[in-house]
Amino acid sequence: MNALKDVLQLLVTPGVWHATLQAGALLLLPALGGVISERSGVVNIAMEGMMLTGAFFAVVIDLAAHNVLLAVLGAMVAGGLMALIHAVVSIRYRADQIVSGVAINIFAAGVTVFLLNRFYGLSDVGQVPARDALPNVTVPLLSDVPFLGKIFFSQNIMVYVAVVLLIAIQVLLFRTRLGLRIRAVGEHPQAADTAGINVYLLRYGAVASSGLLSGLAGAFLAIGVSNTFVPGMTDGRGYIALAAMIFGKWTPVGALVACLIFGFGQAVYDANSSIRISQYLLSMTPYLLTLIVLAAVVRRSSPPAADGIPYVPGAE
Repeated sequence: MNALKDVLQLLVTPGVWHATLQAGALLLLPALGGVISERSGVVNIAMEGMMLTGAFFAVVIDLAAHNVLLAVLGAMVAGGLMALIHAVVSIRYRADQIVSGVAINIFAAGVTVFLLNRFYGLSDVGQVPARDALPNVTVPLLSDVPFLGKIFFSQNIMVYVAVVLLIAIQVLLFRTRLGLRIRAVGEHPQAADTAGINVYLLRYGAVASSGLLSGLAGAFLAIGVSNTFVPGMTDGRGYIALAAMIFGKWTPVGALVACLIFGFGQAVYDANSSIRISQYLLSMTPYLLTLIVLAAVVRRSSPPAADGIPYVPGAE
């Protein structure tokens, strides 16, 4: 009864909704990348590894150059390069896309630990100074609005970037010729090829885009939330983003809804000190929500028709 009372009290606390929006934005970035990749017909479960790689290089570059913009760009490039590996293996050599994604996740976990020890010895990377971290943005006047001000108008800059990207990708996929072509190669690549669309080019671009967005999410986590790098610090967020994409039926807006649900689970866990529930039980919240959501919607969700199927010119 006391635990229920604590949870209800949390619901009227702006801090938990502020944390929900931040955690949701962190998941939304790779989820949007996953939407683009899978809409083009390439399954991408390697977002976890791309995020982790981006997080590592964001911290390394930030500590070396003391330039947050350069660190973010470096993280995106790192994520993009990991994505290109996945693209070459999956598109050029037509390997199993699930196996390729798992391999990249394992590789990223290992290579970041190796480079951590190589660059810094057995010690950790260290703490990124606040002046070199991604800044929080407080909107004048609006941030003073009771309750809503703290939630929406006093956030890390990456939250606002995620919102802009959400709108841009929604418009790109469903209101532009390029978006129509991306969806066409994910639904029927043979027909798209016949119509003069370069299936390979679009798929390479879509997968690379997912890597850039996952790397951006890694930068957000490492130099916007944690301000350090810890091995395995993504902690399954890439997989949760994948689940959010499926829950959202491969649409940006749908993925946003799922990310906010999962973000709320993370926010509740982060607020464990104010809830009289075992912290071990609370730590399961985001993952339990993932399982429940997937069990509820996966049978009713239909991916693009050619999702996960390597394209072979001339094949039917």
